[in-house]
Amino acid sequence: MGLLLLLLVPILFTVGVAAEVGLSALPSPTSWPLQFHALLFINSSAGNLQSTDLWYDWPNGRNFNIIHNQLKNIVHDLEWTNGTSFYYDLDALTCKTILFEVGILRPDWLVDNSTYLGQQTIDGFTCNVWSKADFIVYYEDVDSNRPVRWVFSSGMVAHVMTFEEGAVLEDSNWQAPAYCFDEQNSMASGEQRMGVDTESVPLGRLLTSLDVLVRNLPWSLKQEYLVHTYLVYQDDMFIAFAMKSAQLLHVQ
Repeated sequence: MGLLLLLLVPILFTVGVAAEVGLSALPSPTSWPLQFHALLFINSSAGNLQSTDLWYDWPNGRNFNIIHNQLKNIVHDLEWTNGTSFYYDLDALTCKTILFEVGILRPDWLVDNSTYLGQQTIDGFTCNVWSKADFIVYYEDVDSNRPVRWVFSSGMVAHVMTFEEGAVLEDSNWQAPAYCFDEQNSMASGEQRMGVDTESVPLGRLLTSLDVLVRNLPWSLKQEYLVHTYLVYQDDMFIAFAMKSAQLLHVQ
């Protein structure tokens, strides 16, 4: 018996170490750069096409989505870390100012609670692939660690056409137009649809919503945020997203 134990201990130790090494060897998603510019081509689940210039600026607490819907006006979705968002159309001279209780998306939003799915070749790139909360599949180029594609459970697909790490939009471009501060565009709390034609929830807001859901926050705050966002957009895909969130988080 003693000899058998002596023989088994090294084997069990080796298996345990191998298992631990195997787990630790799984790739982890790369955190977003603190500042970058990305050009995204997006096909929504409804078949609508858009391109979005995404300017992310974490040190200055701001995120900017400039949304080009096909054959329509350009919509600007300007988000600040204090929870204030401006949605405006410079051609139509329309603007809505909205207060969300949660700020902009964290740089490491994908790192926690993501599931590694292996490698796939997508758009000609060999990618590491992760899913998160059953809502998004995230493809990252193995060689450069840049994002390549995001696929949402709704069917919306975002292709990353360019990704410029360290790119910063000039401060003057972050200023919402003066008419956004007129009385008729005063802060809205989400009791009615805001009337900004974005086709669907903007990508930045959708990703932030996912981040809110998986963070260690009170469910009451998560629920308030989801309802608020739905009331702003009245987007059926988003309410399905919210309902599935409650199921996945085992919230009654």
